[in-house]
Amino acid sequence: MKKISSFKVKAGWLLSSVAISVLLSGCAGIGKGVAEALLEKTENEDTRQCQVWGKSFTGLEPGLIKKQGKTKVLFVHGVGDHVPGYTTQFLEKLAKELNLNMRTEGQKNIELSAPLVLGKNLGNLRVTHLFNEENGKDLTFYELTWSEITRKEKELLGFDTSGEYDFRRARINAMLKKFSNDTGPDPIIYMGHSREAILAAFGQSFCWMATGDYGDLPASGTHVCNGLNDSNIKYIANDDYVMISHSLGSRITIDGMQRIAHIMANVNQYADPSKKLEITEKSIQALQNKRVPIYMLSNQLPMLQLGRELPEVVGQEASYCQPSGANYNHRMVKQTEIIAFSDPNDLLSYGIPPGFTDKYLDSRLCTTVTNININVAKIMDAFGLTDLANPMEAHIGYDTDDRVVALIAKGIGHPAAAQLVKDRCEFTKEVK
Repeated sequence: MKKISSFKVKAGWLLSSVAISVLLSGCAGIGKGVAEALLEKTENEDTRQCQVWGKSFTGLEPGLIKKQGKTKVLFVHGVGDHVPGYTTQFLEKLAKELNLNMRTEGQKNIELSAPLVLGKNLGNLRVTHLFNEENGKDLTFYELTWSEITRKEKELLGFDTSGEYDFRRARINAMLKKFSNDTGPDPIIYMGHSREAILAAFGQSFCWMATGDYGDLPASGTHVCNGLNDSNIKYIANDDYVMISHSLGSRITIDGMQRIAHIMANVNQYADPSKKLEITEKSIQALQNKRVPIYMLSNQLPMLQLGRELPEVVGQEASYCQPSGANYNHRMVKQTEIIAFSDPNDLLSYGIPPGFTDKYLDSRLCTTVTNININVAKIMDAFGLTDLANPMEAHIGYDTDDRVVALIAKGIGHPAAAQLVKDRCEFTKEVK
């Protein structure tokens, strides 16, 4: 995210500057003072919308003080090359919102490997422990970096931004081309043979999250989490698991959950000692009672569903998710709660339409949806002549937006929601 953030600052400023110049050059009588007034108006009047439709949710805070168990958050990035530590700015804002004023020195970095994808480096899992000794709040944050899987394949396009070609482009176009070559290939690569490795990286991250507490994790080196056995039951039963994903990361998260559902349903097939994967009946039962929120930033599930095969089990929500259903004991979790963030000026972001989960998501996930329509990019109004929002900022500005952070931290639709959310966001509760 550091590389993308750097580009965002440069490209956002350049695109906005060009757009403002075009707007102002069309009116010969508008001078420097008017331009300054326009910029000042844009900065001072924040009228960005924030509308929430669906179920109320509490966010992370209620789970931070638990008599038994911990709250554990897994962040899965989207397109573009990322390096460990890409969530630093978001994590600092989240810690401040939750009043987590202490952290364990350093972070743990696990180089991921998986029994089902032997001999392949699956990226990095960076783990940070935050807490507040005075009030007992505690949060363990897991940051998955899977870019290492796709980085080698994207080297094929390296010639395009080399000295032989790059000097032929205008500066802004050259910058945009580099960004395109960095981000565009990832969804294509994900649909190919690297998909199995990326999903294995997610599965390993989920496994480590369900295996012990921060102090039990290896500090560094390459390690394999071999499964969910009976020694993990107390963690699975008592810990809260939360996912945060961005763009393609949301597709990876859902596919990763569906992959785990498949393994749980075919546990005997994966119990072969040669696969070195262990999942016990007790751990499955404990997982089936979990409620797992997924905060999807720049949600792309509808677009990334195009042309894909359907999951193994669809259209059977009542059978799997209602206690009276015939397949209730074969669900993966009790509830998967999707909170989908999208900026209407984000060209690559979509809300989740009614009926989508029943038709396109595995019924064993027992999914509910809350849509959040939020302007993360500022809209510049040129005195009624036209308006403009930077689509780049609208796509990658979620994790630094104070309202987004406050919604993830403290939710909406209940008295303990953050005051910023109460003041700036509208909530409409939807019922069946």
